Amino acid sequence: MTPTLPTGCVIAVLGAESTGKTELANALTQRLQERGIPTTMVGEDLREWCEREGHTPRPDEQQAIADEQTRRIDAAAATGVVVADTTAVMTAVYSEQLFDDRSLYADALAAQRRYAITLLTALDIPWVADGMRDGPHARQPTDTLVRAALTEARLSYALVHGTGGERLASAWNAINSIAGSEGRARARGRVDAKPASWSWPCEKCSDLECEHRLFSDLIGRRE
Repeated sequence: MTPTLPTGCVIAVLGAESTGKTELANALTQRLQERGIPTTMVGEDLREWCEREGHTPRPDEQQAIADEQTRRIDAAAATGVVVADTTAVMTAVYSEQLFDDRSLYADALAAQRRYAITLLTALDIPWVADGMRDGPHARQPTDTLVRAALTEARLSYALVHGTGGERLASAWNAINSIAGSEGRARARGRVDAKPASWSWPCEKCSDLECEHRLFSDLIGRRE
């Protein structure tokens, strides 16, 4: 099955470090292109920044990185479908996690609302160190913050799990499911007061809403 994705549709791949975001984004881009859908993959500006500068960003450098990520996605969306290997939301999450700074969330979540489909990579694949961030112990806090930020902003997402071809199949099925209902409306810029409840399996059961409720206490403490 091939999803109907109009020009300007953004598929955003979010997730903690070493959860297969880049591999998945590449695979999705290739499959969409093979199905005749003009698609551009937008890579992670933060990774390029760290490689170029030779260090992880300071607190005062985070905003520019988030802004550049959003700019790249918007530019690519003008000519076709975009698969984004992370968005400004992840930069905002790292700012909170590392520097206790939540100031980047407002702009990052505003941009995220424009994206038709958000996929969140699960923590079910082995950690692979890349020298950019802390070890595997940091993945769970990052994952918790991403989910809490999306839930607090009332932004729906689909959890992608499995290894290898299973992970791609999970993402592909989610895209087809969402594109068949809420995806087209959101790609045209319509933001509903309450996001659709996508019936997509989390790691524990088939009800994504139960997963969202896990973060209600965390959100309450942050308000």
